[in-house]
This record gives sequence, structure tokens and C-alpha cells, in this order.
Amino acid sequence: MTLIDGKATAAAIRAEVKARAAAFEQKSGKKAGLAVVLIGNDPASQIYVRNKIRACEEAGIRSFTHYLPAETGQKEALALIEALAADENVHGILVQLPLPRHLDAKALLAAIPTEKDVDGFSDENIGKLAKNEGGTVACTPRGVMELLRRYNIPTAGKRAVVVGRSNIVGRPMAMLLINADATVTVCHSKTQNLKEICREADILVAAVGKPKFITADMVKEGAAVIDVGMNRDENGRSCGDVDFEGVKERVSYLTPVPGGVGPMTVAMLLCNTVEAAERTL
Repeated sequence: MTLIDGKATAAAIRAEVKARAAAFEQKSGKKAGLAVVLIGNDPASQIYVRNKIRACEEAGIRSFTHYLPAETGQKEALALIEALAADENVHGILVQLPLPRHLDAKALLAAIPTEKDVDGFSDENIGKLAKNEGGTVACTPRGVMELLRRYNIPTAGKRAVVVGRSNIVGRPMAMLLINADATVTVCHSKTQNLKEICREADILVAAVGKPKFITADMVKEGAAVIDVGMNRDENGRSCGDVDFEGVKERVSYLTPVPGGVGPMTVAMLLCNTVEAAERTL
């Protein structure tokens, strides 16, 4: 079994991004810029934002961070996003989710111009993905594809199963695999015969959000298993959607949690930001 090292792969990508960011600065006279908007005091979101800011600094990307209180109204939040949209020093805008319940997340995300949508959540970018016409791709699914590519795991003609259908991971993941010529099945809470379907997969992507949900009897011998989950087990330790210890003896490739897909998400955010900046040249 080959352990897919997301940390090492992400580090290599971040070095590549740093070189591209430096080249952009030399050509344009300014740094690539990422604006991050955090509304409220969700502890996990605060950690994510700090990690993103640190990653930007290391890559030579300028970060514009806006912390707004939880009671911020829709009008005030929308005004900030519109100001960032008009700022030529900002090439990417990221609104950290989840937002406080009183805010209309869909409307706020829709205010981000497609060319600055580094999360790949806009209707236009999702439409381009569905039609295989390029555009900016959601960071986590893009990171998964990059791991498959860099580990020379073939997709063309292979049977891929994605467990989970969220707009952030499952759906774009399925479309990326289709665009890479895999035959794709998407499973979810209403799927019948889930175990049998998963056992057919040459590539199995778990993005269901349940600790150790994918067990050894659900995995095909020699499959490549990509674990997108980030959960806590009964002992409070980080774990994925895949029962790592149970599955590792059956598969050819496996991502750990932590250290697998997670680092790739931030690396792809940096990629998307630099690419957005490069498109302005």
C-alpha cells in the first residue's frame, strides 16, 4: 500500500505557487491579493483563516483579512464584499463558511465576481465545470485530482465512486472525475446497496462526514481510496471517513487523516488566487 502524502505534495505545490506569485509581482508591480472575510467567532473558522493567512504570507500573496462581529447585518456584509470586488489589489475573495444564521450566504457568495471566486462556488464556475470548459474549481476536489495526478493514479476508463453529494466536495468531485474520463457513481444517504457499489470502485472518494464510515468490506482489493473526511473518533482524535487501520491492507493507495487531503485544500486556494491574478495581466 502506498500512503499518499498530502503534506509533501502540498509543500511542493506551495513552492510552485510562490514562484508564480513572484513572477506575477515582477510583471505587474504588485502582489497577488486574497481577501478573507470572517463573520462571527466560530473557533474552527478562526483556525482555518489563520492557516490561510499564514499560507499566503509564505507564498508571497498579500492577504486582506476582515473580521466582522457575529451581529453584522446583511447590508453591511454585502457592502464589504462589493468594495472588495471593486478593489484592483484584490484578486480573490473568500467568505469563510459557515456564516451566522441570520445572513443569506447564497446572496453574499453571489456578490463575489466570478473572476475573484477562488472558492469555485459561483454559478458560472460550477456551470463551466459541468460543461468541462475550465473555470475555477472548488479547492478540495481540485486537491484530490492533483493527488491522483501526481501519484500517477489513472482515471480514464476507471470506475470511480464518490460517497457524499455536497456542493463543496461531492458534486464537483464527481464532475471532475467525469471530465477525467472516469465512469462515476455518486452515493448518498438514500443510496441502496451502498456496500456493493463501493466495492466496485477503482477509485473511492469518501466525503460523507461520518467517522470511519468506510470499512474494509466496502473496499475493492487494490483500490485507491481518498479520504476527504475530518472527524473526531471516540477518543477525541482526528480521523477520516475511512477506517484507516481496517482498510490499509486491502488498498493500493490511501490518504491519511490528518495529512492527506487537508493540506491540499489550502494549497489549491493559493493556486486559484495566483491564477486569478495572472488572468489580469
